[in-house]
Amino acid sequence: MSNRQTTTDVILIGAGIMSATLGTLLKELVPDWKITVFEKLATAGEESSNEWNNAGTGHAALCELNYTVEKPDGSIDISKAIKINEEYQVSRQFWSYLVNNNLIRNPQDFIMPLPHLSLVEGEQNVAFLKKRFEALCDNPLFEGMEFSDDPEKLMEWIPLIMKGRTLNGPMAATRIESGTDVNFGALTRMLFDHLKNKNVDIRFKHSVDDIKRASDGSWELKVRNVDNGTVEHHTAKFVFIGGGGGSLPLLQKSGIPEGNNIGGFPVSGLFMVCNNQDVVEQHHAKVYGKAKVGAPPMSVPHLDTRFIDNKKSLLFGPFAGFSPKFLKTGSMFDLLGSVKPNNVLTMLAAGAKNVPLTKYLIQQVMLSKEQRMEELREFIPNAKNEDWDIVVAGQRVQVIKDTAAGKGTLQFGTEVISAADGSIAALLGASPGASTAVSVMLELIKKCFPQQLKAWEPKFKEMIPSYGESLLKNPELIQEIHTSTARTLGLSKELQPAM
Repeated sequence: MSNRQTTTDVILIGAGIMSATLGTLLKELVPDWKITVFEKLATAGEESSNEWNNAGTGHAALCELNYTVEKPDGSIDISKAIKINEEYQVSRQFWSYLVNNNLIRNPQDFIMPLPHLSLVEGEQNVAFLKKRFEALCDNPLFEGMEFSDDPEKLMEWIPLIMKGRTLNGPMAATRIESGTDVNFGALTRMLFDHLKNKNVDIRFKHSVDDIKRASDGSWELKVRNVDNGTVEHHTAKFVFIGGGGGSLPLLQKSGIPEGNNIGGFPVSGLFMVCNNQDVVEQHHAKVYGKAKVGAPPMSVPHLDTRFIDNKKSLLFGPFAGFSPKFLKTGSMFDLLGSVKPNNVLTMLAAGAKNVPLTKYLIQQVMLSKEQRMEELREFIPNAKNEDWDIVVAGQRVQVIKDTAAGKGTLQFGTEVISAADGSIAALLGASPGASTAVSVMLELIKKCFPQQLKAWEPKFKEMIPSYGESLLKNPELIQEIHTSTARTLGLSKELQPAM
């Protein structure tokens, strides 16, 4: 048993998209800081960031109907869609900066142009979609959005979905051509390759078993080598816990009061992947429907073209489910182990409030393949059983906390919890996660390094030209960013490879 003690400036726990993004930002801001990364799996981006653990990515609120809610007076609240889209524009700027500076290459290996569509059926839903379209179409962030309820137009946009369909009532879609598909697994691996070149110490198969504050205010981590069981002690002035579902138990071990009264609600998922390339070629879009009544927001059905390993794929899902694990590679005791004296009331309140959700998730787990195929046929009327396989998605752990809405409120979103002195921070929660990673990590940097912000501002501006400005109030800037990032990332029409 080794008791080697190592001191470093920054420790990142978890080799997913969040640690990759934070590490890359910090290396640009302070190149001489020593950074160490611990990941208990053998490679980067294997859990939530992995391309096979998400049914559809590249979220910019262009097509996700749960980000635009109808208010009691019938108007549509688009504030959340605007926020997510602005954050996605920040990600695009940062990725473009990395490509322009040769820090990462071949952007087509992680981002591809792809139309985003919202699709609804029934009079009430069509009326909602039209109102949503009217609320968004004049907004410069959603420029180019089209609406149609003409079956012929829909046939042109989504032939696979319209073929063989009996229309029992009105159907409508909105389409925006400037959407993208992002492979966050590929991007995560690229960023870690870049960090390795920048002398970041990346330790795979190393599990962080404990975190405690040392007398001088720094953090001491007990780290175990998964292969041989040896234990090392590592100390750092700043620690980021970016371990997906594994973040909550580590946050609890740190003992910071900010981590009290917080629980996690694990949601598992499945999706279907098409194994018939002829069918895959008939669809070229991300198409989002509306969640069924009573279903949670993370179970909005969608049929997504994806580019994985430079090959076009077709995925449908997600089917939500329930498992007490906090990670796909986690333990059946994760949920039970996360219940502590300081969050037990919060967890019990959440349990009582979410009986219908738990019941829904358990019903989802029990679905047979045939029942899942029936749901798929609502999208693709002619879908054949033998063309589709079932894939287990990643685990998502939704945050449970006490809010103004009451004790034990289930949060659908990502949340940064940090110590008052900024020396440790954890990222909890799930969607829209990866697409907004750059904004989330910039917020974390502002929270944890307030004294350096002034000095870092010119570098922020260089990496993200819109830094510190509201895109919404500056349509020319949006146009400029759209055009320049599309050119750099190979998303412009004239640069697209022939499909």
